Amino acid sequence: MRPDTRPTDAISSPSSHVAGPVPGLPGWSLSRNAFGRLVLSHPPQPDIPVTPIRSFPITAPDEHIALVGVQGQELASIEHLRALPTDARRLVEEDLAQREFRPEILRIRHASTWATPSHWDVETDRGPTRLTLKAEEDIRRLSATSLLIADAHGVQYLVRDMAALDKASRRILDHFL
Repeated sequence: MRPDTRPTDAISSPSSHVAGPVPGLPGWSLSRNAFGRLVLSHPPQPDIPVTPIRSFPITAPDEHIALVGVQGQELASIEHLRALPTDARRLVEEDLAQREFRPEILRIRHASTWATPSHWDVETDRGPTRLTLKAEEDIRRLSATSLLIADAHGVQYLVRDMAALDKASRRILDHFL
């Protein structure tokens, strides 16, 4: 769907930070409105609130970003984040960071037991934490080297490269794979 097909619930508010043009949408720009919401702007038309969504959040996080309207319709597609001007890219990256929380496990310090449920003490890119693994099915292989681990609270942890983990961490993981 193109932004010139206006959703009926688009809110008009003054833009507080105009970031720059959107590739493939001449005359349109990304900005943040007075409420801090990311919007597509094309004066004199009302701003359209959008939410950026990654098509491939783990395997290609900077490629194929959809700008989705409030009713879930895709309004624009960004092939690659680097295609955006610096200010617009910063706004999109800020919005994505607020929506996505997927800590990366760097080290597994301890597992309470080799059977589930098991409590793990781990080091992540966001600091140390404790997670509870309810079942072996909560560990999903994404590729030959990467895993996605869901804890009892629904938080998903990423192991980007099992080979990059230390020997003790790999040994703990082997008990559950």
